[in-house]
Amino acid sequence: MKLCRYGPVGAEKPGLIDADGRIRDLSAHVVDITPVEVTCAGIAALKAIDPASLPFVEGTPRYGVPVAGIGKFIAVGLNYADHAKEAGLPVPPEPIFFTKAISCLVGPNDDVMIPKGALKTDWEVELGIVIGKTCRHVEQDAALDHVAGYVLVNDVSERAFQKELGSQWDKGKGCDTFGPTGPWLVTPDEVGDVQALDMFLDVNGQRMQTGNTATMIFPVAECIAYVSRFITLHPGDLLITGTPPGVGEGQKPTPVFLKAGDTMHLSVATLGEQRQTVIPFALGDDA
Repeated sequence: MKLCRYGPVGAEKPGLIDADGRIRDLSAHVVDITPVEVTCAGIAALKAIDPASLPFVEGTPRYGVPVAGIGKFIAVGLNYADHAKEAGLPVPPEPIFFTKAISCLVGPNDDVMIPKGALKTDWEVELGIVIGKTCRHVEQDAALDHVAGYVLVNDVSERAFQKELGSQWDKGKGCDTFGPTGPWLVTPDEVGDVQALDMFLDVNGQRMQTGNTATMIFPVAECIAYVSRFITLHPGDLLITGTPPGVGEGQKPTPVFLKAGDTMHLSVATLGEQRQTVIPFALGDDA
């Protein structure tokens, strides 16, 4: 099953993607796709609905973040050995994780904004996990039973903020628009082997990242179990799992970073695609 939220920012509606790839409206059954709907019981209830009984959504509406009310956004870093190598860093002996601000979450095709004063804004295609059952000291062999579904995420990063302003990675990870997520939440039964998913990211039509989740240092189940030793994960929390090589910082002989007008196109197999345009910094109407 593929779940989505569609419509204008702040007015998204719940949807389901049918076998033909069309959006079906779930509004008659749920008000929104929230942490309640992605619990194990919530997912089971939605799976019981016949997609053919749901009305089609006409046109090509905007996709929002697939789950409303995400409580925590946690990321595992340096989780692909070849990415660690291109960053000039040793393979970590244990998972490295950090938080991204919830306020950075945007829809999969929304614009990505260069932060004020940014010098080195970068891209990272990643597999994301949406938690469906509370995880507290979960054993690795049971960790995947706590997953509601998987999502595609672009872990946009400002390297100068991340690495040149002290040791706090969060500074360069949670800027506004730095968390494009979606288009769908895909349940585990439809994803299949989560450690065998191809992934890519293009910038301005040029292939920059190519990878597969098989080359993770710490597989998905281990990431969940490890984080749950330190932080309780609740239904609706989002955990992303690292990126393969090919980020802008790692380009040879000269790093390449995003600038206004650039476009990104990325995908993880079975999880759909994203397309973003990079825009210059602006305070916005709510400033």
